[in-house]
Amino acid sequence: MAFDIDMIRSFYSEFPGKVDAARQLLGKPLTLTEKILYAHLHPDSPLQKYERGKNYVFFAPDRVAMQDATAQMALLQFMMAGKDAVAVPSTVHCDHLIQAEVGAEKDLNTAMDVNSEVYDFLASVSNKYGIGFWKPGAGIIHQIVLENYAFPGCMMIGTDSHTPNAGGLGTIAIGVGGADAVDVMAGMAWELKMPKVIGVRLTGELSGWTSSKDVILKVAGILTVKGGTGAIVEYFGPGAEALSCTGKGTICNMGAEIGATTSTFGYDESMARYLRATGRADIAELADGVAPYLTGDAECYANPEQYFDRVIEIDLSTLEPHINGPYTPDLAWPISKFAEAVKEKGYPETLEVGLIGSCTNSSYEDLTRAASLAKQAADKNIKVKSEFTVTPGSEQIRYTVERDGILDSFEEIGGVVLANACGPCIGQWARHTDDPDRKNSIITSFNRNFSKRNDGNPNTHSFVASPEIVTAMVMGGSLTFNPLTDALTTESGESIMLDPPVGIELPTQGFDVEDAGFQAPSENGHEVDVTVNPESNRLQLLTPFVPITMKDVTDMRILLKAKGKCTTDHISMAGPWLKYRGHLENISNNCFIGAINYYNEQANNVINYETSEYMAVPDSARAYQAAGVGTVVFGEENYGEGSSREHAAMEPRFLGVMAVIVKSFARIHETNLKKQGMLALTFVNPDDYEKVRQDDQVTIEGFEDMSRGQNLTIHLKHSDGSEDRFEVAHTYNDLQISWVRSGSALNKIREENNA
Repeated sequence: MAFDIDMIRSFYSEFPGKVDAARQLLGKPLTLTEKILYAHLHPDSPLQKYERGKNYVFFAPDRVAMQDATAQMALLQFMMAGKDAVAVPSTVHCDHLIQAEVGAEKDLNTAMDVNSEVYDFLASVSNKYGIGFWKPGAGIIHQIVLENYAFPGCMMIGTDSHTPNAGGLGTIAIGVGGADAVDVMAGMAWELKMPKVIGVRLTGELSGWTSSKDVILKVAGILTVKGGTGAIVEYFGPGAEALSCTGKGTICNMGAEIGATTSTFGYDESMARYLRATGRADIAELADGVAPYLTGDAECYANPEQYFDRVIEIDLSTLEPHINGPYTPDLAWPISKFAEAVKEKGYPETLEVGLIGSCTNSSYEDLTRAASLAKQAADKNIKVKSEFTVTPGSEQIRYTVERDGILDSFEEIGGVVLANACGPCIGQWARHTDDPDRKNSIITSFNRNFSKRNDGNPNTHSFVASPEIVTAMVMGGSLTFNPLTDALTTESGESIMLDPPVGIELPTQGFDVEDAGFQAPSENGHEVDVTVNPESNRLQLLTPFVPITMKDVTDMRILLKAKGKCTTDHISMAGPWLKYRGHLENISNNCFIGAINYYNEQANNVINYETSEYMAVPDSARAYQAAGVGTVVFGEENYGEGSSREHAAMEPRFLGVMAVIVKSFARIHETNLKKQGMLALTFVNPDDYEKVRQDDQVTIEGFEDMSRGQNLTIHLKHSDGSEDRFEVAHTYNDLQISWVRSGSALNKIREENNA
């Protein structure tokens, strides 16, 4: 029987009525996105027409999921909220802290030893507050959610930007910061600006070397890393129905790379097959009973231009395999053009490492397609010419593919199987290299390839492709190898072509596992004690933030004017810093160390006007803080793009940053800044960014009377005695302004609980 089946039964009994009421009110056919959103309105947002892209709306998600790196801070915050148990089904998944180095068993044992304090903390907090706990080695959060918790029509939030993976099962699943998770776990409404809806109509059918991954790689090239911002992407059409459920999950997963709020597909037979295969026939039966409500209305799909804000058409029959990168996931190359691009752009041709798996591409189908190529290579005496790693998505997947001999196929050609965890995808990778700074190329089936993300080396050119393309490429050992047209040479000198990959959607013998890794919470949580050692360098209890005052935003100094792309990886690096995710003071030592200083084009080197010295950004922040001087950060477009990590907002707040002023924000990061009681402001005229000098003193005029929809004024006092003033906009509503006045959203929740 499925988890939370009583909740799901109740959901399906009420869902049709809620959809019918919304359809009648709006007076038009509904997209799937609209059906799910309107069916999840919180009582604080009564049923009425909400304008896409304008109105903020309160929602009541069905569940919350957290991975171990973000769960630490989320649960530390939840402990301050004064609640006895979580208000909605919630889970913690230990997948981020396992470093990939030599292989699954040894790496997992090392992680259990090194991270024992954190794992014990997460387990005990979960036990106390009624949260399901998935142990280290159980698998990657998004694969576990797809296998166990997602269901058609569901709305969930997760403290990881790739939470949208659950859209493969018809869920509206949205990546958020930990403070948002705290709201929902505490029984509060969750707020979101009503998203626009982008429709992607898929026709035709995949064949040969082309896979579901190529759909989203193509879409990323069309929409770019910010083209989906403020929108939910809804896939439909005969091509969508022809995709497997896990293939749909891959597409939704990587929708985070176009800035989309989330992505989803309508319920169909592939989802029913997957539900039954993963032991949830009861949910499939319930969904079948209300199937017309779990997809968009026929009129929306017949005339999409009338019902979607934008429509994209892709013919799967003519779609080529794609390779995207380097340095950004939206630089899309059809494979027929890629070798030429490698030579023209001067990318390092030698392929040093190929990595498959991750939360994006680690399903049974993914691994069987890649394994079909590995088996061909083994049969024809071909060895990989590049280092090759395989990351299963869950213990259930790993156990099943091992049972079916699939892992053997990878190992026979030189592949190394890593732990069921995020590993190299998030920088948790002890890369084997003779020079950690050398210009080089790698290719992965992951989702992100920002500079330094995988191995900390800015000279690593990381490319993204499907697992089967990655597997073939490591056999060629070169970025210019095209497995569709180029031959390989066997160990005996024979020239051969690879046949196209062949996959198996679901295991014919069913999924199997000895220990899935789940630990249910105690039924007597009040008897569970949670302790944090005050001497710990991994965990630290939180102290509430003090509200920002007008004095704090008067004559601020510029901590950093960031040049170019400034992602959450630049603001709060992952990799080795993950171990401090539960210790705000310690992890703040990585604050902005990857961002480029506009004034000297260097990373982690800024001038401090209290000391008149150049120093590391965190050190400069602490020096200003000690002197009682508030600081401000300036940035450019899509600031805060990337992972959902709230640390990228909490660290600047902890170090005394009062405001972040940029040309535009990535959605999740802007919300995270608001949750921490900071000012997230945008230039009305982006050219005003150029007026900011590094020795300026900055005042935010109008802060005392800040109100919804009213711009503020930035006053720059230049050191030569001249001045500049310009307007900045904000998107704060009344509730969010109250967060600022209280010091943070969490402070506001606690005030209301104690009222």
